[in-house]
Amino acid sequence: MTSGATTSSGPGPSVPGPVPVPVPVLDDDPFSVSFLADPYPRHERMREAGPVVWLSHYGIWASARHEQVVTALTDWRAFSSASGVGLADFRKEKPWRVPSLLLEADPPDHTRVREVMTEVLSSRRVRGLREEFAAVAESLVGDLVERGTFDAVRDLAEVFPLRVFPDALGLPEEGRENLMPYGGMAFNGFGPRNDLFHEAMADAPRIQEWINESCRRENLAAGGLGQDIWAFADTGRITPEQAAMLVRSLLSAGIDTTVYAIGNALAALAAHPGQWARVHENPALAKLAFEEAIRFESPVQTFFRTTTRAVDLGGVRIGPGEKILLFLGAANRDPRKWINPHTLDVTRRTAGHVGFGTGIHACVGQQVARLEGDVVLTALARRAAMLSPTAAPEPRPNNTLRGFSSAPIRVEKAAVRGR
Repeated sequence: MTSGATTSSGPGPSVPGPVPVPVPVLDDDPFSVSFLADPYPRHERMREAGPVVWLSHYGIWASARHEQVVTALTDWRAFSSASGVGLADFRKEKPWRVPSLLLEADPPDHTRVREVMTEVLSSRRVRGLREEFAAVAESLVGDLVERGTFDAVRDLAEVFPLRVFPDALGLPEEGRENLMPYGGMAFNGFGPRNDLFHEAMADAPRIQEWINESCRRENLAAGGLGQDIWAFADTGRITPEQAAMLVRSLLSAGIDTTVYAIGNALAALAAHPGQWARVHENPALAKLAFEEAIRFESPVQTFFRTTTRAVDLGGVRIGPGEKILLFLGAANRDPRKWINPHTLDVTRRTAGHVGFGTGIHACVGQQVARLEGDVVLTALARRAAMLSPTAAPEPRPNNTLRGFSSAPIRVEKAAVRGR
């Protein structure tokens, strides 16, 4: 590791009040390709440096410990999302797109639209998707297992969500190849204006035009989640403009993070054959295995908050209007919270992980993502006695997400069991 560390009694703007505790000053760039490709050693250094550190490269606060990350995620009054959950401060600069009604808003505006989305994605509605999702998973996984080798990302993680979720949403068939690039724009947009951001934005106008058109009421299929959202515009609970934006929000919440989550889970399980053997012997563990994989290899690594007032976080005094970078992936491996956090354990009880966030801004599509991960791993557990990597996974750098562009695996076919 090349980064250095020093301590300071107050690296940020001065704050009235008691003398703050010494704050570690680190020169890491958490959005560099090297950091993104192998974040865990740097996460450990941040966690051990202190509950809060100062990242001099961007002049921002950061926390990698579970306790402080959860505190900031759950206290929306002190740690606001309305100024943007990326590095950009919406109070000082214009965002590249209209801010999300769910992710980049606070109550009371956030409350109204969140209540609508909670009703749209009710437990009953999500359960109603299981049969169709499971049928697609069984067919896709069955074909891949017959091949003996396949790419867990390109052949499964990228294929399954893009087959089932756009149908559930009611998106037009034509143009769905824009969905992953749009997600790349959205999640790279939470970081700095670096090469990853500019590469993601190369075709932004065309992609945004397709997204905006696809979210219009007349372009969404009857019976889908998109039309369910638009129905609330008829009641006056949301406006037509908000309905279109909420459909757009589901595209971000329901595609990329799920693709990364399934790919990460498959790569992790292939690298831990003993853990996969447990899932194969008891496919009912698929849910726990997916949840543990999200903790172990968190798809969403970071989000920002902005302080609304002077706050104390882990004994560190932070002034108002300050950006703080929350390392969700690091919090999910904090030894203060987890026993053997760097070990994949499919029987672990993972309650408290922040892979989907927590608090009022927790991922709105998390139940759909859990359903998708469950049916894919269950289908694979019934058919594959063994998983093993045939090559190291290839990282896919992203300013917010962690995942792979490729993860080749070999499967050993097992006798298919009854459901």
